[in-house]
Formats: sequence, structure tokens, C-alpha cells
Amino acid sequence: MDVMTTHPSWLPPAGPLTVDDLEALPVGPGDVRRYELLDGVLLVSPAPTPRHQVVVANLLLTLHASCPPDLRVLPAPLDVRLAPDTSLQPDLLVAPRHQFGDRDLPGAPLLAVEVLSPSTRSFDLFSKRDRWERAGCAAYWVIDPDDEGSLLAWHLEDGEFREVAPVRGHQTYSARRPFEVELTPIRLLD
Repeated sequence: MDVMTTHPSWLPPAGPLTVDDLEALPVGPGDVRRYELLDGVLLVSPAPTPRHQVVVANLLLTLHASCPPDLRVLPAPLDVRLAPDTSLQPDLLVAPRHQFGDRDLPGAPLLAVEVLSPSTRSFDLFSKRDRWERAGCAAYWVIDPDDEGSLLAWHLEDGEFREVAPVRGHQTYSARRPFEVELTPIRLLD
């Protein structure tokens, strides 16, 4: 199942959607799909695969072990409100503890991480990357579990993302943002 854009009849018929519309979705307790809003367009993606979740869990443990006490590392689902028409859920994020609200993170995190899936690949590499950049996210990482766990990392410099690390397999990325941590992509696949 691919990520789809949709406009069901139970949503307002005119114009782009808002975060309020997203919150009003009649989602049942057993629904494991991810619902995001990107510039007023509803994105619905299927539940992640076990392989995807292994990468997320291993990265969460790695980041958590090096995370300074004033920051928090959290996995999806967690809404990040970037604008009245945009609410994203990165696979992992890092943000200052004091910036979290009761229900979401109101504003860009210091780091947003996406683990690529066939259904979300294009959105993660292009649309979401662009939206994180426009929101002022300091760092964005994309991990591809199907390519030896390759990792692409971008840092925000003068309002634009600059690629700082294309690493794969047994190569090590020595991250400096949002804190110092070393990552070897192949180890995230175990």
C-alpha cells in the first residue's frame, strides 16, 4: 500500500486541511496507519514493517545512550506541528525537553529522522525533507534499511539543508548535531 493523499467525505470539502481537521479524524483504536498533514494535504501511510521498527528501535537506543539530559529522544507517533496546515510524525525526533507540549511538539525539532519504506520513500526524501528545511529543523537524517542501512544526513546552514554525511554499511558517521554520537548504519539492522 502506498502513501496516499485523500479527501474523505467526513472532512471539510473546500480548501486545504488544517491541524484541527486532522485532530477531528474519526480514527478507531485499532487503526495503525500514520496520519500526517503536509501543507494542507492529508498523508496516510500503512503501519511500518518489523524491519523498519528494528532500525527505529536500535537508533532510539543509540541516540538515547548519548542524549544530554536537557534533550529528549522520542519515536513516532508524535505530532510535530509546523504550521496550522502541517503536522508531521518523524520516525524519531530530538528536541529540548522544555519545548514539548502536552500533546505534541509545537515547532521544529533539533533532529528529525525518517527510516525509508517503499510506501514513504518519495515523501521522506523530497516533500518532508523540504518541509523540515522550511521549518528550520537543524538536522534531518534518512536511513535506508534496504541499502546496507545507508544514512544520509543534512544540516541546516543559512536556511538550507546541506548534505554532511552519506554513509553506508560499516562506515561510521560521527554526528555533531544535535549532540555527539557515532552511528554505523549496518548495526542498526540487527
